[in-house]
Amino acid sequence: MEVPRSAKDAPVGKGNLFNHRLSFLQSEDPAAKMVSWFTSPFKSAPKIRNVAGDGPSQPSFYNNHTASGNNSQSSIANASQNPVFPTSNVPYSYSIENSAVSVEQEEHVPPQNGNHDWSNASGVAKATDSVWDGGPGAATQAADQSDEASRMGSTPSKSTAPSSHTSISQSFVKVEPEDSENILHTLKPRDATSSPLSSQLSPARSVTPSDLGPARIEEPAKATKSSPKYERLQFSKLRPRISIPQNLAPTEFARQSIHAAYSSRLNPFTLHRGEYRLLHNHISQLHVTAYLNIRNRILRLWVRNPLVGVTPEEAAGCAASSRWLNLAEVAYEWLLRHGYINFGCVEVPDTSHLKVKRYRPKKNRRKTIVVVGAGMAGLGCARQLESLFRQYQYRLSLNGEDPPQVIILEGRNRIGGRVYSHPFKCQDPVGIPKYARCTAELGAHIITGFDHGNPLNMIIRGQLALHYHALKDNSTLYDSDGRLVDKRQDQMVEKLYNDILDRASIYRHRPIVPASVQGDKNLIEAGRDPYGESNTTIGDTEASRQEESRRAGSDQLENVPGGMDKLTGKAHMVTGSRKKAAPALAAEAMGWHLASNVLASRDLNLDAVARSMEYPTLGAAMDEAVKQYQFLLDLSPQDMRLINWHYANMEYANAVNLGKLSLSGWDQDSGNEFEGEHAQVVGGYQQVPLGILQYPSPLDLRTHKSVRRITYDSDGRHGGVARIQCDDGQVLDADRIILTTPLGILKEESLIFDPPLPRWKLGPIHRLGFGVLNKLILVYDKPFWDVDQDMFGLLRESDTPGSLDQEDYVRNRGRFYLFWNCIKSSGRPVLIALMAGEAAVQAESTSDADLVVGVTKELQRMFKDGQVPLPSETIVTRWGKDKFARGTYSYVGATSLPGDYDVMARAVGNLHFAGEATCGTHPATVHGAYISGLRAASEIIEELLGPIEVPTPLVPAPIKVDGSPKRTGQKRKAEEDLVGEGETEAAKAMRLDQIEQEILVRIFGEIGPQPAKATSKKGSNPFLLFSSDKWEECRERVTESRRAATGNNHAKANKNEIRKALGEMWREAAEETKQRYRDTTNSNRLAFNENAATFEARLASWTERAIEIRCKYLEEHPDALSADEQQSMWSALGIYDVDRKAKMMSKYGERGGSGIKTETV
Repeated sequence: MEVPRSAKDAPVGKGNLFNHRLSFLQSEDPAAKMVSWFTSPFKSAPKIRNVAGDGPSQPSFYNNHTASGNNSQSSIANASQNPVFPTSNVPYSYSIENSAVSVEQEEHVPPQNGNHDWSNASGVAKATDSVWDGGPGAATQAADQSDEASRMGSTPSKSTAPSSHTSISQSFVKVEPEDSENILHTLKPRDATSSPLSSQLSPARSVTPSDLGPARIEEPAKATKSSPKYERLQFSKLRPRISIPQNLAPTEFARQSIHAAYSSRLNPFTLHRGEYRLLHNHISQLHVTAYLNIRNRILRLWVRNPLVGVTPEEAAGCAASSRWLNLAEVAYEWLLRHGYINFGCVEVPDTSHLKVKRYRPKKNRRKTIVVVGAGMAGLGCARQLESLFRQYQYRLSLNGEDPPQVIILEGRNRIGGRVYSHPFKCQDPVGIPKYARCTAELGAHIITGFDHGNPLNMIIRGQLALHYHALKDNSTLYDSDGRLVDKRQDQMVEKLYNDILDRASIYRHRPIVPASVQGDKNLIEAGRDPYGESNTTIGDTEASRQEESRRAGSDQLENVPGGMDKLTGKAHMVTGSRKKAAPALAAEAMGWHLASNVLASRDLNLDAVARSMEYPTLGAAMDEAVKQYQFLLDLSPQDMRLINWHYANMEYANAVNLGKLSLSGWDQDSGNEFEGEHAQVVGGYQQVPLGILQYPSPLDLRTHKSVRRITYDSDGRHGGVARIQCDDGQVLDADRIILTTPLGILKEESLIFDPPLPRWKLGPIHRLGFGVLNKLILVYDKPFWDVDQDMFGLLRESDTPGSLDQEDYVRNRGRFYLFWNCIKSSGRPVLIALMAGEAAVQAESTSDADLVVGVTKELQRMFKDGQVPLPSETIVTRWGKDKFARGTYSYVGATSLPGDYDVMARAVGNLHFAGEATCGTHPATVHGAYISGLRAASEIIEELLGPIEVPTPLVPAPIKVDGSPKRTGQKRKAEEDLVGEGETEAAKAMRLDQIEQEILVRIFGEIGPQPAKATSKKGSNPFLLFSSDKWEECRERVTESRRAATGNNHAKANKNEIRKALGEMWREAAEETKQRYRDTTNSNRLAFNENAATFEARLASWTERAIEIRCKYLEEHPDALSADEQQSMWSALGIYDVDRKAKMMSKYGERGGSGIKTETV
């Protein structure tokens, strides 16, 4: 029987975890709400986990996301009726009047608290019957749908000038507010004098738990003298199988576990390279399958409810046999240390109240860990360290140590780093919850896919339950004269651009795949553990396997660009051939007409660029391809503008002109993209770092702490102590430092390192690039565009109008090339105009007035039918001038080497590094920064505790029953006297488990599995039967149609398209075909009824035979079990009179009329 796992099962009167979190994030006075947070009773509520997931009480959280919907009971709305962020707390705002930019100080009256009815607002993002609050949908929705897919800054200088994110010249500035209020508006209203914390919070230069001073919740009572001393938890003494649902089919349980692995960035059938390094000398190929099964089951516990930390007891319960408990221990600790479970805003077990026997005569000095930078990397690392220290407190206590102190230093007056949601002047939201804050995303903007392992999925949807708006690629392109671009021409040019990118990609580095090993896929999918024995470890058989660092792919197949994502500008990578069709033939297949006198066999030759340059770039290769295509095709000026629009979109994705991207490594992170819908957080992305900062308890954050010098211990000469000197003169000593400053700061070399960083570290800092992307935020009183379109694009004219020269388009192609419609996420009529590539650099030195006038002229050309006014409020970003960033995100420069991102991540002595530029799998992303913080935290915990201890032997050999000593001529003694000499409890449990397995194998081998009672009428719907038969046929048809429409030979149909086509096929099917399926469903109903009618008799017969086989086994092995052990076995089965015939065993069947005495256990 598995342990329930559901955060909503708290007793009446106890607070729900995320309800209290959201009451802070969505409160009118968050500072006052913090008292409620710290004193709320939710922490005393039992942490219950429903691991079965087979009943209606625990739907999977990602199937109940907070996307757009109507008339739903929102868990967020239930959590608090107060606004998300204070509307009265806008320190200043920007307005444009006659092209003059000004800053105005305004007083705003906060709205009255009360119920906010926003169910009828269009485009409102809501939570649809969230599982976390037990809404109406949670009571009826199944755990997983049957068709659920299996894959689902701180810097070294003082801060006194206005933020460089706002491009207001000083001549227009009327008020220069304290920078600290830019962050503290998320902690208190500006005029909240009645707040019990207001005196501490304004104008504080640092925000720490001690400074805030709220009442803390009561800690568990300290252990008294009579309390037992705490010992390290031994997995071998825990119970297996308690986390394995008994009422869920093994295949469905396995499917859920496999899905959980995919949702955690892990391959369910293959060891991660970290697992391989840890286990390859301890585990055999046979036991890899058992390990992967356990690891996937542990991940299933976490994925199904990320509000509750997975406990060691639950992890041990994922082992199907006591023999695998050591595997469960290693899997649990590896997942825990590396941030695959129990990360984010989650409550974890607290062992501080337990007495621990210390073997050291004297307590050691408490260590200090300093994190430099309060962006997503720094906050994620600090939060993970606090969580790990709490969970490993018993280990630290055994070493005579208290959990280290974690301090975050932030040079700015706000958190989030390059995640910055700036409040608007007008805080009157329309179309979003009334308590949401109206903001503009000056930095990171889009969540690029929730599925396939994005950790922000757990935090945003599973823990903080934030509203978000799912984006749609329903864009429209306008030509430079304001006319709409023909759809067919747009598609043809897009196919041509993808072909050019594909041909340039043949010069890519072919990545190295690290050594690993696979489990038995068939057994894993069936939810079964392996049988048999193997004493040969993976390490012993490495010589017979392929070499450890084999190159990925073959001469024929590899990852190739399969199209562009307009929402992110990144290339979709698919498996394809390195051999390309002749360009003339490919162009004809796209719908192009070849120029006269063109040979169909003529090929493109890019070697002249790729081989002749010392550092070839992607832009040079693609420009050459465009020039050569101009000899094959009659490209028009509009075609050139369309091609360069796609150039600009890729420059947006990389924050740099394509002429600076490495030809061989520009897409080194390909294959790691997350799947699913892209989204924007309603009310501001900055809610995410704020939630990480505050929950489950505030982190020690100190703002206005610009770091000038870092002295670290690179070789142990300074006793392992590091020192940080801030611009304000404060000096902090630390045992370890995690530096999360942007790469732009490291490249600027304004931060002094003592000793200087080694050459191997400086190399990637100089070789990797750090680019710039800027935005122009335009706020209007009412929209004049289609509010249902999330974005629309603009083709830019060349420097010489009508030019066919590719070089004439470079300077201007990224200027206002794309507009984001943010009305559904900001609550105001807002457009964000992007400036990418060279245009982003130009914006750094262009006046605000010129930018606003220029963008208004372009909008007036596009929307001739409507009057386009000057915006009522504008904000311009200049990230290149921001002294805390010096840019936006990293890219692979022309001189970069393979592995530079990995070298960036390597520590130098006790100086560790994190940030998006240290995450080679997900650079230039918010989730990449967060993942790097988890990685840095795992490095710290390993240095403090040492590597994971792998038990020896990892998998004990089974105990053979036939070798048990026989006893004759004496009465059987008590159980503890009959086991082998010196038999431990673990050995006894293993022996009993082995005997039970042998009995079950014999039962199933002779009479088969227990008869199953049909729980649903399978095949009772004729259309579903039709869909099952025609699915593959329909999928192939839809895929062919999609490839023909897009020109992408690797395009695939999605489920919704297939289902729609199936519905059309069913409606168009002949009546005879439909009748055949109706007849089949009638037969299935009859079979179901017959099965139900005979189930009791078949079950009773099977149960009687199972008892006979079990008794026969005991007769053949009289010394296998003692009398007490036999009695325990029959009692566990619910049988108390074996001599009488039975129709029921609680472990085999259901209650029926029986002459045997039974009792349900």
